Amino acid sequence: MHATMYGSYIRNNSHIHDLPDVILSNIFNLVADTRTRNALSLVCLKWKVLERATRKSITLRGNIRNLFLLPTCFQAVTNLDLSFLSPWGYPLFESSPNASILAQLFRRAFPSIVSLTIYVRTPTTLHLLAPQWPNLRHIKLVRWHQRLSSPFGSDFLPLLQHCSSLSSLDLSQFYFWTEDLPPALEAHPEVAASLCHLNILTHSSVAEFKSHELLAITAACPNLRQLLATCIFDHRFNGFVGDETLLALASNCPCLSLLHLADSTSTYRADPDDEEGYTPEDARISHATLGDFFAALPLLEELVLDVCHNVRDTGMSLELLASKCPRLKSLKLRHFHGMCMGIDSQPGGIALCRGLQSLSIGNSADLTDSSLIAISLGCPRLAKFEVYGCQEITEMGMRISASNLQKTLIDVRISSCKNFNALCTLKALQPIQDQIQRLHIDGAWEGLQQSDGETGSSNNQPVGSKNLQTEKQKFTGKETSLKKRLKCHSDEDCSYSQSGGSGDPISSKTWGKLKYLSLWFAVGELMTTLALVGLEDCPVLEEIQIKIEGDCRNQPRPHMAAFGLSSLRCFPRLSKMRLDCGGATGYVLTAPSGSVDLSMWERFFLNGIGSLKLVELDYWPPQDTDFNRRSLSLPAAGFLAQCTTLRKLFIHGTANEHFMMYLLKIPTLRDAQLREDYYPAPENDSSTEMRIDSCSRFEEALNRRRIPD
Repeated sequence: MHATMYGSYIRNNSHIHDLPDVILSNIFNLVADTRTRNALSLVCLKWKVLERATRKSITLRGNIRNLFLLPTCFQAVTNLDLSFLSPWGYPLFESSPNASILAQLFRRAFPSIVSLTIYVRTPTTLHLLAPQWPNLRHIKLVRWHQRLSSPFGSDFLPLLQHCSSLSSLDLSQFYFWTEDLPPALEAHPEVAASLCHLNILTHSSVAEFKSHELLAITAACPNLRQLLATCIFDHRFNGFVGDETLLALASNCPCLSLLHLADSTSTYRADPDDEEGYTPEDARISHATLGDFFAALPLLEELVLDVCHNVRDTGMSLELLASKCPRLKSLKLRHFHGMCMGIDSQPGGIALCRGLQSLSIGNSADLTDSSLIAISLGCPRLAKFEVYGCQEITEMGMRISASNLQKTLIDVRISSCKNFNALCTLKALQPIQDQIQRLHIDGAWEGLQQSDGETGSSNNQPVGSKNLQTEKQKFTGKETSLKKRLKCHSDEDCSYSQSGGSGDPISSKTWGKLKYLSLWFAVGELMTTLALVGLEDCPVLEEIQIKIEGDCRNQPRPHMAAFGLSSLRCFPRLSKMRLDCGGATGYVLTAPSGSVDLSMWERFFLNGIGSLKLVELDYWPPQDTDFNRRSLSLPAAGFLAQCTTLRKLFIHGTANEHFMMYLLKIPTLRDAQLREDYYPAPENDSSTEMRIDSCSRFEEALNRRRIPD
């Protein structure tokens, strides 16, 4: 039928332009990719008009001195992002002599805005822009620079005064004082009551909300459905979150479907020397309180309790969570112990949360292989599973769990577990390697040998991986018995994989669906071991994130010329990389005689990156902790200039102007930016590293070139 219609179309010399504009508009509405839409607008004038009339989202990336050239053809845009304007972080209206007129120009150019993301360095920005869009419903504020000395709440008052329809406020990337928000919300009770989403999960250690501030915020916003907040669980500090705070919070906002409470002092990397796994102090959270807390939030779908101290014997409380919050789909718990008794006993604890699709367990000292298997049997819908800092689990438990979840599990993160090196992690995930899509690995890399035989018999093989087949056979009978008991706890007919204890090897070594790979390395380790652990065959891998942490000052001079980025050439579709060396610290200007400064380490990290066919790159340079500045070195600029296929380059730090000019050698580079996104960003922007004239000269030179596509 379709072939007949197409043939008739050709015979009648019909054209796609003959379609009614309504149908063409619907087709354009289905196109989301920005570059594809830009290509459509170049076909003809009619398509350009339709594309502009149907675009709903736009991100401006021009220079703030050229804001008078704002495009006026995007009248239908509802989602506007002004957080990428360059120089990044510079006050939006400071360079304009007619700031109020420029603010009105924004309203004429984008009259339909209901969602706004903007870098707000000074309160003046919102004083001018907020009145232009009184129908704003969602706003995200960005600021990494220090807060100016101004009255409490001055950053938020313009929004609350002029945007009465505000329903979502995101401050997760906004540097502010916690004392600012409660009085501003209390002064505008109607707007506060209309808020449904509030994200105050900041990355700054100075923006951790005390218990009385959290309660004031939730009392002012009783209709919140999503709350994400940084708080203090440590009872040694004033304003810690304990039993009373949790119960009052649930009472203030009973309609919460997402609750994320995280202690800012939590670190996701466990101490390898900590054999016990428990913290010295216990959190002031009781079992009875947890039960009442869960019962007061029956609509919960996603819960995160990132606690910095022990919460012991939580099995019974988590059973109440399973019964009182039937909609729960995502759960993340940190320093919760006694979560599941394992397959030796009756099913209980977290294993009864059968509706979970995402589970993250961190620093659970008594989480064992038996517990992992019980969880995999009790939560058969898990698509995402994370474990970090759990010292008792081994390859055997993870392998059986992965086998039990091989029909659903596609996203796995194993981090900072002492019994796992990279090789053991990949062996444990063999049952799902043909379906996994996102993966994070860290652990010991330096002990891997040069051959498969040597690797298999490595002395660094973690505890519990020896005699693996014998251990699996021991669990098989218990696992079968637990399946029967779990089936009695649910009326739902669930089918479980019976291959958990088979131990059959996986014939294929291809990770056929892996699209995202995240890796962690300690300073001094090499990336060339990726092929040794079986990660060389990922035909559809598109994005990789690499994080390097450690003190370079304690390391000898690298014995190899390169970290090993060139080994990533084996991934044919790799186009996007996030290379984060921000956790690597060392000397900049104070290197003693015989010590290696950070410029040499940057040369080591980036050597070989030019051989990759990357389209997008985010790069965090290493830093000297004695200076609050992360800056690109000359060797780094030279290696980045060798990435001849780059289109987008974000450097999360600063760079001298003449270093930036090296980047003009990249023929396809279209979008390059320096971003001071670390707390607190330097206030002195008068040097050649970040001043507005330097950035403007670089952008002008960048735009004068002819870009192939």
